[in-house]
Order: sequence, then C-alpha cells, then structure tokens
Amino acid sequence: MPAVAAIAAVSIALAFGAPPDISLERGSNPNAVAPSVLNEGDPFRQLDETLPTPSETRTASGAPGPRYWQQKADFDIQVTLDPKAAELIGNQRVRYHNNSPDELRYLWMQLDQNRFTDNALGERANPAPDLSRPQGIGFMRSIVENREWEGGYRDVLVTSSGATLHTVVVDTMMRIDLPAPLGSGGTFEFDVSWRFKVVKSTVARARSCYELLGEGDPDVKDGDKVKDLAPIYDMAQFYPRMAPYSDVRGWQHKQFLGQGEFALDFGDFTLAVTVPDNWTVGASGELQNEGDVLSAEQRERLSAARNDEKPRFVITPEEAAARRAATPTGTKTWKFVAKNVRDVAFGASPTFIWDAAKAPIPGTDRAALAMSFYPVEAEPLWSRFSTHAVAHTIDSYSRHAYPYPYPVAISVNGPVGGMEYPMISFNGPRPEKDGTYSQGTKLGLIGVVIHEVGHNWFPMIVNSDERQWTWMDEGLNTFCQYLAEQEWEHKYPSGRGEPEKIIEYMTSADQEPIMTNSESVRRLGANAYAKPATALNILRETVLGRELFDYAFLEYCRRWAFKRPEPADFFRTMEDASGVDLDWFWRGWFYSTRPVDIAIEKVTRYTVEPLDPVASKGAKKVERDGRAKTLSEQRNAELAVRVDRFPELVDFYSTFDELEVTAEDRQRFKRIVSQLGDRDGELAQSKLSFTIVRLRNNGGVPSPLPLTLTFADDTTQDVTLPAEIWRFAGGAQASKLIVTDQEIVRVELDRYRETADRDPSDNMFPQEIERSTFAVEPRDRGNGANPMRTAQESTVREATRKSAESLAKRVAEAVKAGRSAGSVLTDVDAKDLKDGWGVSFMVLDGAEQGSGAIAQLISAGPDRAVGGDDDITFIVTSTGDALERAAAGGSRGGRGGGRGRGGARGG
Repeated sequence: MPAVAAIAAVSIALAFGAPPDISLERGSNPNAVAPSVLNEGDPFRQLDETLPTPSETRTASGAPGPRYWQQKADFDIQVTLDPKAAELIGNQRVRYHNNSPDELRYLWMQLDQNRFTDNALGERANPAPDLSRPQGIGFMRSIVENREWEGGYRDVLVTSSGATLHTVVVDTMMRIDLPAPLGSGGTFEFDVSWRFKVVKSTVARARSCYELLGEGDPDVKDGDKVKDLAPIYDMAQFYPRMAPYSDVRGWQHKQFLGQGEFALDFGDFTLAVTVPDNWTVGASGELQNEGDVLSAEQRERLSAARNDEKPRFVITPEEAAARRAATPTGTKTWKFVAKNVRDVAFGASPTFIWDAAKAPIPGTDRAALAMSFYPVEAEPLWSRFSTHAVAHTIDSYSRHAYPYPYPVAISVNGPVGGMEYPMISFNGPRPEKDGTYSQGTKLGLIGVVIHEVGHNWFPMIVNSDERQWTWMDEGLNTFCQYLAEQEWEHKYPSGRGEPEKIIEYMTSADQEPIMTNSESVRRLGANAYAKPATALNILRETVLGRELFDYAFLEYCRRWAFKRPEPADFFRTMEDASGVDLDWFWRGWFYSTRPVDIAIEKVTRYTVEPLDPVASKGAKKVERDGRAKTLSEQRNAELAVRVDRFPELVDFYSTFDELEVTAEDRQRFKRIVSQLGDRDGELAQSKLSFTIVRLRNNGGVPSPLPLTLTFADDTTQDVTLPAEIWRFAGGAQASKLIVTDQEIVRVELDRYRETADRDPSDNMFPQEIERSTFAVEPRDRGNGANPMRTAQESTVREATRKSAESLAKRVAEAVKAGRSAGSVLTDVDAKDLKDGWGVSFMVLDGAEQGSGAIAQLISAGPDRAVGGDDDITFIVTSTGDALERAAAGGSRGGRGGGRGRGGARGG
C-alpha cells in the first residue's frame, strides 16, 4: 500500500414521567427553529467566558478543589406495606450533616409523591395529548381511574426531640424551619412520619407503583377476580428525601414536574420493610436478617451463589408458586443496610422467583452479588438473561468508568419499564404468555438491564444533578451502555451510539441544545440520551482516539466518584487529562443545534511539469488533441474555407504549433540541467503526485474529516484530518494538499459513517451514480374506498360473531360437564358450526397460557382457509363468552394449546 508522503495545510408526560429509557417525544412544530445556547459565530471561540470561573472548590483542571465540600444525610427508615389498602406507611430518622461553610436556618425535603395530587404543579403544567390520533384503551382506563384516585403524602409530621417542627409544603418540596441555626460542621437529627396511597400501574406510568398480574387477561373483568390477583410493588421515591445544598446552587429545590429526575446527597441508610409473611423483598443494600426471612435451604443456596458466576436459584419457581398461592398469616420485616448511597428503593411481591450469581469486579479482588427477582410470567426470559446482564454491566462499567463499589446489584421485574436506584433497578420486558419471545423483547431486556444497572455509575456514584442536567447521567450512561452492549455479543444492534442514528434528530427543528434544563427538552430520549452518547462515541473513535479518551474518561470518574460534578467539570477534565483543546467540540455538539454537514467540493491532481520539452510539450499535445471537438468544430469540418481558394493566404502561423519542440527548447533544457546540478535536477523531475482536496462545511458543526484515498493500483489509505482545519474562513471552507507516490484516483469522505454527516451524497469525488430500487406491485382494482363492500363484510363478520357466541355457550357447558371443547362438534347441527362465510369453525381445547380461557374458536375468514392473515379467533371464557382477539398476523389461533390439546373441526 502506498504511504502518504506528506500532508500539509494549504488553506444541541405523564403523571410521574415515563421510564427514563423511553424517549418522551412531545408534539413538534414543523415551523420551529431549533435554538442554540451560544451566539453562533466563530466555532473555535474558547468557552472561557461561558464556563463558570474556577475556584478552590472547583478548579480550572476540572477536579474538585482543596475546599470542595458536600452535605451528608443519614436515614433510618421503617415502612409497612399494606397491600389490601395499597398504602405505604413510614417513619424515618434523619441525621443531617452541614459540611458547608454556611449557617442554615431551614432545611428542604423532597416530597415526590405529591406529584400525584390533583393540584400538583406538574399535573397542571402537563401538556395535552394529541386527541386527533386514536388512543388505546389504557389511556381511557388511566383517565377514568385517575379521576377516582388521588395520591400524595398524608399525615406528614416532623419532630425533633419530641417537639413538632414548623413546616411549609410547596408542591413537591417541604421547608423545615429549624429551632436554631445549624452552623458549619453541625449535625441536626429529626424524625418524619408519613403515609400515602401507592399509585396503580393502570392509573399512571410511574416510576414507583404496583401492578396486579393478569389484570388484562380476557377472563378477568370483574372486581372480585381483580382483587384476588397477585401484586408486584416497585417502590421508589417513597420517603421524604433531603434536597441537596451545594456550592453551585445553594438549595436545589426545583419542583419535580415529572421529567427532570433526581438531585440528592450521599448518606448511610438502614431500611426495614414489613410485608405479609409470604412475600419476598429485594432492596438497596445488603440483607441483614436472612435467618428471619429465608429458610435454611434458601440461605445455603444464597451462600453458594456468592461463589458461582452462573446464576443459581435462591427462591425456586416451585417455592415462588407456593408463596403466591398461600394466604399470609402475619408479617415479616426484611432489614437492609446501604452505605454511602444517595437513595434507597425496594421491590416486593409474593410472586418472586429469586436467582443470584457472583459478579467479579475488574481491577479489584472483590465480587458483587448480581441478583434478579421476577414472577413466573417473566419466564423463561429472565432466568436466562437478567442476572447475566447485571453481572456483565458490573464487568464492563468497572473497566470503562469506575470499579463497582457496592456489595449487590439487583434487577426486579414489575410494572416499571425501566428505572434505576442504588444497587437496584426495575425492568419491565416479559415474554408472551406462551413463553416465546421476539428478538426485540430479548434485546430489550438485556439493553434495559444494562442501562438501569449502569445508572449505579451515573448518577449514583458520579453524583450529577439530574434535575438540572439530564444528559450528565443519561447521556454518559447511554454511552457506556453502548460499550457494554458491543461487549455482549458481536453485531449487537445497539439503538443508540452509532453516529448515523442521530442524524434525524440533529436535522430536525424540534430540538434544543444538550445544554438545556431537563424540563425544557421536547425530545428527551434523543436530546439527553442519544445525542450525548453519540458525541462521546465520536470523541472516542474519531477525535481523540480510544487511548486518550479512555484515560480521560476514567480520570473524570475517579475525580468525581461520590462527589457532585457540573458540566464544566466534565468538559475541563476531558481536556485536562487528554491534552487536547475540545472547546470547539463542546460548543458545536453540546451548546448548539447544528448538524454535521461536510462535503468534498473539488479534487485537483498536480504533477511536476517535466523539464525535458519533449516530455512536457508531448504530454500537453496529447491532452490537447485528445479533447473532444465542439459541436461547431465537428459541423465546420467540411466547410469550404477561403484559404483553400487562395493559397497565398497561408503563412508561417497557418502551420505553426506552439507545442512542437524546437531547437531552442532543447538548448534551454540543457542549460537548466547544468544550472540545477544532479541533486536539484532530480527534485525538479520528481514523479510524486500532488492532490489538493477542497472541502466545504454547509453550516454544520466543525468535524474531523476521515478520508479514504484510492490509488491507481486500487489500494487504499485512510487519513483523518482534524477539525482544526475549519478554523479559518469562519469554518465554512478548507483544503488539503496530499502528496503521494501514486496517483489518487478517488477520494471518499466518511466511508465508515463516523461523523453523523447529514448528506453522504456529496462525500465522493469523482461522484458515483447512486443506486436504488423501487417495487412493482400487482394492480388491485379494489384498493379504493368501497362502502358497499365494507357494508357486506360488516354483515358477514357480525353473523360470524353471533355464531361464535352461540357456540361458545355450548363449549362452556361441555367443559363444565367434564368433556372436551371439541366434543360439541358431535352435539351441534352442522349449520350451527358455520361462520358467516359458510365455513365450519375450528374448535381448540385450551388457550394462551395464563389467559384463563378454556378454548378457542377459529373462523377461516374471507379467504375460507385457516392459516391466513384474515383468520378470526374468539377466546372462550369459562362463563361462555366469546371474546374476539385482535389480529397479530398469521393464523390467530396458532399460539394456543391448539391441535396438540384436542383441536378439532366441524363439518
């Protein structure tokens, strides 16, 4: 492969907010103009005037200064969960340590549960949904149930040494007026008691709620059956938490509107959770009383799991089934201790299967205990993947960020789709009722477990302020999630991280810069998760390279572990540790909304003109004579011209060719060679190829320029030009001289799709013809609106439904009598077995696992053949109802117990 000889320069909801891994894409205005935080001007202008002034608290290098401080709040919490009333009752003692240099006359606590009151600021400020689009039944259920229910804290009482303290509640915040000022270095101890109704998952998609397993099944539709269903509680943000007090903002008491998440201080916690005695609890911290809540055999299994990297059951599926079926006879209290954490949470249910495995922590001689808690409805997906994903996250993040400091890491399946707390996460994906699952469900579980467990690092260890800057935890975590997913298996299809996947957002009008407050971002998933993750991937792969980036990122995590960084601390540390000025990068990717839009404008190849006139003039003559004649020249070739009639008009210049070599040309060549000498003469006759590449930036952010050069022998060379090439001409134009041994025949920009360039069509020189295809479909005369056909089909479908209802009653009677569903085929007249199209129903014993149904009736549909997309399936309940199941492609009867359990057909 020819080497490049020289390269020289020539010239930015819902009641409790959606789970954080779900993009909150609000309605967009197509006429909106995406704003930028900073004035658009010189893209290489330094950020010195934008970033806060360094101090002895936060230094110019991005490190904590010698006078850095942060508060501490220790909690002793006791809660009782009453599942019959769906209520949590709690008491807590708080020891607040004032490590600031300031005197405090009051404290602020966070009351996140007040987000569920009717008059909550977040509720009143919530934008309206788009009702011009169809809404699911879940939307209506949430609206109706929410009108009949109200949450929020009740009976809140704050005392100290037996005296009631004066408090003022401001929406989701509570001010506690201290009996005396709390001086620097002082400690204040107080107690808080409270209670609240736990939100049900059908009322709101919440970060903390409960579900009733099987509530959506067709056979469960009356109140008596619903109240007997087994619950799962995901409990977080359940106790009044201290608002942080910091050197940057003082009290961080921005109201919780639902999108901007948490800002907290570290402390030591004890947590005691009292539940019915057949329930299992998983929580932040280490379980302290195994002997009180686990059997001897379960304790032995737990001990064995600590030494085995393959998951082992602690509570087996059989034991979980027995607990689920049992009637509680009393209560049990599960006790946990969590040291140096900023929060605690727990999951509780009588349905939990529990498995665990050893998770070695790279760079240490320690291991954490990776664990998962889930109901049988999550099987077989969860026992196969969840705990492995927890352990894998510990391995990957410990290498890329910071060694995992905690003793346990937990994944809990329940009603919350994805949410994170210290040492515990809530994750939602489950398989189908028959135990099968799609690739999307599998990858969804692995991805969400990695993401939520990954939040132990951002923000649980590197304690950024989520209420202010979502990207500092979600963006950094999504970046590390991408690294971990790629280490799970080859070709893992990560949804975020690859540059080409962010182009749509970066070219849209409904965006804000990454440096935007959490509550003001319209498309949170793209803005705070995907874009910063992509930016860091580009920084690692293209701008800095892996070695420099990894060192700097590890240094940032080391400096700010168990401390509270701000954006400037991240920016400054990455520059300080890498030794590279990145102000242009932060300015373009984090402070603006411009896309990447780079292009090759022109490529010109030069060679040294030969001194020998025979060679130089000969080459020029070949080039001249090889040019195509113009149209006029072609048509004028046969013209009669005057000089043919009058030969005397022909003179010297009529036949003179300036490219003919003359005697004087040869003499001049000899003189020049003599004057240059051997050394300079060789340079003057160099065979090197000189190529100038002219590039254009179409109003985008500065970007490195990864070029792929193709040579005459079809070999290639990759060359990356730094973003600093754009520092002249306002960042709009740039050029490079590339000197090579061989001629460059093609130049390609961003072949490996590493820059997020919005338009790759101008990235090749010479340009190539774009290739694409279009589909040809058979003509269908019936595609247009046809009310007559619609009316006819409606009549036939109604007849099918009525026949199914009649047949369902016969099936229910047969099953109740101890016979099979298919036995009705011999008891019913043939005409009563037919659907509206005149084809007999197929009768299948049983239905989907866990659905509570007793049989299925399948109509062949309009094509009169079972197995097509138009089949109609009715679920038969034990009460004789026929419930039509929504089409899901293919035969809608194919997922049941089906033919293997006595399927039959009449007629």
